[in-house]
Amino acid sequence: MKLTKMVLALVPALMAAPALAQDLEAGAKVFAKCQTCHVVANEAGEVLAGKNSKTGPNLYGMPGRAAGTYPEFKYGESIVALGATGFVWDEASFVEYVADPAKFLKAKLDDKGAKSKMSFKLGKEEDAKNVWAYIVSLSPAN
Repeated sequence: MKLTKMVLALVPALMAAPALAQDLEAGAKVFAKCQTCHVVANEAGEVLAGKNSKTGPNLYGMPGRAAGTYPEFKYGESIVALGATGFVWDEASFVEYVADPAKFLKAKLDDKGAKSKMSFKLGKEEDAKNVWAYIVSLSPAN
């Protein structure tokens, strides 16, 4: 009986505890899949992650940035249209996007014809959250 009361007393405290931080080391490992197309390079051109690939946009400063707006990158029409709505990248959207980019754009734009130039899918939510945390750790504070 005492154990039950103690457990019941702890439940609210455990539910209010902040979520554990994502695993940056795991994010760096998973980012190895992303670096085929993406790089994280600062304003000075210093490569912080990746191999300076230019198939996809530079992900430096992507958290909090409007979709489809990295300078001098030729985005597809759908991602540019999404950015024009005022949409900015956050963790939940990033996780949903990398799971299925075309499906994400179709839903967000309410356009069955929306397309994504990104064909790669990162299906595991935990991997996507870790990659997001890794990109955030390399980006300037908003």
